Amino acid sequence: MTWTPDKPIISIKDVRKSFGAVEVLKGVSLDVMKGEVICIIGPSGSGKSTLIRCINALNDIQSGSITVEGQEVHDPKLDKLELRKKVGMVFQQYNLFPHKTALQNVMMAPVKVLRQPKAEVEARARALLRKVRLEGKENSYPGELSGGQQQRVAIARSLAMNPDVMLFDEVTAALDPETVKEVLVTIRDLAAEGMTCVLVTHEMGFAREIADHVYFTDRGVIVEHAPPREFFEHPKDPRTRAFLSQVL
Repeated sequence: MTWTPDKPIISIKDVRKSFGAVEVLKGVSLDVMKGEVICIIGPSGSGKSTLIRCINALNDIQSGSITVEGQEVHDPKLDKLELRKKVGMVFQQYNLFPHKTALQNVMMAPVKVLRQPKAEVEARARALLRKVRLEGKENSYPGELSGGQQQRVAIARSLAMNPDVMLFDEVTAALDPETVKEVLVTIRDLAAEGMTCVLVTHEMGFAREIADHVYFTDRGVIVEHAPPREFFEHPKDPRTRAFLSQVL
């Protein structure tokens, strides 16, 4: 199947995922168009993180279909490296190499994995660190950076692969409140530039501001979804209303 930009860049159809006897995703479907920002919210254990980990094949699925740019993600013949070049992911934990500087962390995958010329990668890595407002921190080690700065290095590192889609899994959950904003500003800038973003987040104000569409998951299903204004001001399902009353 040939993908064209008028089709969803990510298409999830009736996906089921179990860990042992526990079914975590119970027939989830959603589409993401190129350039869209999708926020997935819901209580802990509702399947949010599992769902986005399935998009870049970090988790396998029992049944259903996930395509990225028309390519079936869980096709055994698919080269996972090719998939992860297209789909960047930033996690709650920064996963930076502690013995490498910020610049070296950003350069590592393009040089080691993609075998791109070092000088070209370094120029791009420096530009990405400027983009995430870390100019002057190129030679700092992760231990010398705040949590928010480390998370922005992780975002730059993911962008160094030139992905078409960025997945963010609770990227502010481990941060101090004062450093949350600098990470959210970085994501807002990416979205404004047209990057397709899927975020699992508990930052409701941010979801309301940035999302094109908000999905609420609970117990492995999508309970409700709508554009943010409609979602937050006129939730229809009692479970959505109960959740929002707890977090807003």
